[in-house]
Amino acid sequence: MADCLTNLDPINVDEATEKEIAAYAKAISHPARVRLLKILASGQCLGTDLVDQLDLAQSTISEHLRVLKQAGLVHAEVQHPRTCFSIKPEAIQRMKDLLGYLA
Repeated sequence: MADCLTNLDPINVDEATEKEIAAYAKAISHPARVRLLKILASGQCLGTDLVDQLDLAQSTISEHLRVLKQAGLVHAEVQHPRTCFSIKPEAIQRMKDLLGYLA
């Protein structure tokens, strides 16, 4: 078993970065949202196709997509009467970069 640290050096605190990491973590904290991101990483997708893929109610998928959009991870383009969803690669990259803050 590793020895516990008893004398910690002071760490630099960056509250803005910590809040940003927490917001992304909250956005991906549900397995269905992780699955949605995985699907959307392959390309754009209509909302109706996402419902078919996840075997969840349309209202449930809509709520998960709302959370992902609010976190800035997903973009929605309305093409009446449907909506096309896509992942925001720059946001995914930002989330990956932020995880380096923890190292």
